[in-house]
Order: sequence, then structure tokens, then C-alpha cells
Amino acid sequence: MTTTDAAHQPLISPVLGGSQNRNSYDLAEHDERLQVLSGGGLGDGSVHDACARERDTPTTFVWTLTAVAGLSGLLFGYDTGIISSTLLHLDTSLSPNPPAPLSILSKAVITSSTSLAALLVSPASGLLADSHGRKRIIYLADFLFVLGALWQSAAKSVFSMVMGRFIVGLGIGVGSGVVPMYIAELAPAKFRGRLTTLYTGCITGGSWSHMRWWVGWRVGVGLGALPALAQAVGLCWQPESPRWLVMRGRQREARRILGKVLGLEEGSAETGSKLNEIEEGVRAAKKGEEGSWKEKWVDLWNDVQGRRALWTACMAQGLQQLCGFNSLMYFSATIFSLIGFSNPTATSMIIAATNLTFTLLAFTLIDRIGRRRILLLSIPGMILGLAICAVAFDHLPTTAAPDAPPPERFGAIVVLFSITLYVASYALGIGTVPWTAQNEVFKMQHRGLGSGIATGVNWLCNFAVGITFLGMLENWGGTMVFGGYAAVCAAGWWGVWRWFWERGGMELEEGMEDEGVEVGASRRGRG
Repeated sequence: MTTTDAAHQPLISPVLGGSQNRNSYDLAEHDERLQVLSGGGLGDGSVHDACARERDTPTTFVWTLTAVAGLSGLLFGYDTGIISSTLLHLDTSLSPNPPAPLSILSKAVITSSTSLAALLVSPASGLLADSHGRKRIIYLADFLFVLGALWQSAAKSVFSMVMGRFIVGLGIGVGSGVVPMYIAELAPAKFRGRLTTLYTGCITGGSWSHMRWWVGWRVGVGLGALPALAQAVGLCWQPESPRWLVMRGRQREARRILGKVLGLEEGSAETGSKLNEIEEGVRAAKKGEEGSWKEKWVDLWNDVQGRRALWTACMAQGLQQLCGFNSLMYFSATIFSLIGFSNPTATSMIIAATNLTFTLLAFTLIDRIGRRRILLLSIPGMILGLAICAVAFDHLPTTAAPDAPPPERFGAIVVLFSITLYVASYALGIGTVPWTAQNEVFKMQHRGLGSGIATGVNWLCNFAVGITFLGMLENWGGTMVFGGYAAVCAAGWWGVWRWFWERGGMELEEGMEDEGVEVGASRRGRG
């Protein structure tokens, strides 16, 4: 295989249900592609790859903008994590009939209102970013975060708390749809996986940070406003996406930003070459950019490559939630309390710390071994952890009834171990990859709409899991619930093996020049 062939051979199938060969690409070929695309083995004088080869790390400019953008992930994770501990303290503050505790339904609605709001707004977030720019929509998310955090801290009733969390959910939905896209469009191809993983790392860090101290739930939820304010200030010195600028005819500004991203002079040949690549992608995207939302959807669906990309992104995002992970993050303290741990919030720190540690490990691996392979290697660990957890729950209570038998200590330890194994595997693969992959698989004209839809699928599944988990745990028992999640993970592994394709190390415009049928035809018959 020549260098040019490795750099431009597309990895796309002709139709969703076509030849089996479309996903069984040779792993040795993938290793060769990653070596070539990360700067090794260059023989064709590719300007941009030569630039990538000379740099072993992103520029300080790229690190800074990623850190500022990643604050949205910190907010996302903080809100997700803090509700786990907050639910333990709401009975005396918000119960309509004190000292009676809040009902399971009230807790489920409080928890899931955030996911519902994110579900409603996230499909439109990409289209709004296409119309108004990535930065402006991130500013909108910050405003919603601040408003929602302050509203929650002042809540006097369940309804008021639900409204505050709904507003925060709007901010999360907007931010989760736009921020990974913003990072992916600014990151050099060689580092895109790692930089987008930092967003996931911020989510994980946010979910863990609140557990290190407890200052009262009102102060805890109110503190969520601070990172949003910090991000709003930091964005003042950060650039707009150069791809969006080119789509708006602002090439001069885009060239200047690209020079900073690549660590080169604005007038260098390398910067000009990269700008030309983006302009070619924009010219191909002009047709899909114009028209109503309905017309954009029709254009996406009628494009074979776009349809395949939509299925891949939605499958990955759906699996990320239907595997049940956020039920553990929302209700981990509740679970550990039910099975007999005397300090459930402290025990939850083990889970959160595991999540953070293995997310950082994913940061070092995702560009090195590829998105598809890391999923195929990590999902079996999730299945094993959930299966062990299901068996252990057969010997543990899942209700806090006064006459319930005391939990078995050994069973509780087994549950903790199995959940830790599950979380480690999740953080290494499916917890990280979808946010990166969904911004790599779409053509430029489809990226905003496609990423928004995939993010909406994520939040739809998140809402379904959050609203049903406690009820299922009480009525069906942990064995059925976690066994069901293990079955979902097994089906997800098969889906990844069959349909997920690798675009790690490729420029966002690379391999997107041809229409889907022709691109797929070039892969037909390859193993």
C-alpha cells in the first residue's frame, strides 16, 4: 500500500445492510494507517502530515482553547455527580409531608428532568451552531448553566427543583452537542482523539470533584455556576472554528487561527494548504448548508455515506447510555446505602476515581490504537462486571424496608468490585469514543445536524434510564436490571464489530470528497 493510498482509502460501506466485508477491515492495515496519518512513513511530501510529524504535542494555543471549552464537560459532570449525593439530603428540605421522605417518583423526576431538557434541545444545537457560530452557542449554554444552578440553590419545593434542573439540562444539551464539535474542528488530526477525550475527562472530573467535601446541598448545586462564569470569561480570548469561518467567507481570519493551531506563520505554505483543504470541503458542503431544517435532513438521509454515519453515531451514543452507566452515577450513593455501606457517599468516590483514572488512560490510547479497537477490547469488561454484579445482587436487598434482612458483607464487596470493573471498562471505551467519533464521521454539511441528532439519542436514552432505574431496581431486583444491561452491552459489542468504522488520524475533510455510493463501491470486496 502506498502512502497516498493509506491516507485517502475511505473506510465507508455502500449501504447500511450491505456486504459483510465493510467492517471487517484488516487490523494490520489500520495500524499502518495510524502510523502514516500520525506522521510516520511519509513519502509523498504531504505538507500537513509533515507538520504533524514535527510536533509531538499540540500547541499551547490548542491546549488552552481545549481547556476553556472543556469547562462545559466539567459542568456536565458536576451536575451529573452532585445529584447522586443531593438525593440523600432532599427529604427534609423538599418533602411535601415532612418528615416523610420523598417518593421514588419524585426523586426520579428530579433526576431525569435534566436529561429530558437536554433531549429536547440537543438535536437543534448543531443547527444553531451552524447558523450562529460555535462560540455564541457555548455562551448560551453558560447562561443557562448559571441560571439553572442559582434556581436550584433557591428551590423550596420539588417543582422548583425540577425547574432548576430542567434549565441546567438545557445548558447541558446545548453544550454537549456543540463543545465536542468545536474541539474536533480546531484540533489537528493527529491529536483530535486525545483532545476530545479531555472533554470526557472534564465530565469525569466534574462528577468526582463534588465528593471531596460536603457543604450543604444548596451551596453544592449553586457552585455549578462558577465554572460557567469562568468559561464565559475565558471564551473572550478563544477563536471561532476556522471551518465555520470559511463557511461564512471569512478566510483571512480562518488562516490566522489555523496558523496558531498548527504553530506556524499565518502566511506559511502549510497554513495555506490546510486552508485550501477546508475550502474544498466547504464547497462540497454548500448544497447541504442551504435550505430549511427539513431539507437538510432529507439531504443527510438521501446521502448513503451520511445515513451510515448517522447510524454509527447514534448507535455509539445510544449504547453509551443504555448500558446503564449513568444510573450508577446518579444513584451510586443510593445503591451503596441499600446494600449496607455505612458511608455510601465516600464509597461512591471509589467509582468516581476509577472513572477519572481510566478516562485519563483512554486519553493516552485513543489515537494510538484507534476508536474501533478500543471499543472491541473494553466492552467485554463491561459485560463481565455487570454479569458479576447481577449474580451478587441475587443475595442482597434492594429496598430499605425496616424488616429487610441485613446485607451480606461479602456480597456488598463483590458488587463494589464488579461495578468498579464495569466503570473502568466503560471509561476506557464507550464513555469516551462516541463524543470523538460523531464529529469525525459526518461530512461538513451534515456535521451540525448529524451530531445534534446523535447527541439527542444520547439524552433520550439517558432520560429513559434515569426515569426507570430506581423503579426497576425495587420491582425487578438488581439481578434482572444489571443482567439486562449486560445483554445490551453484548448487543452493542456486536454492533460495533459490524458497523463501526475507523477515522482516527484522518482530517475531517479527508475521504469525504466523493458521494457515498462511489466511496462505498471502492470498499466492496475488501476484507
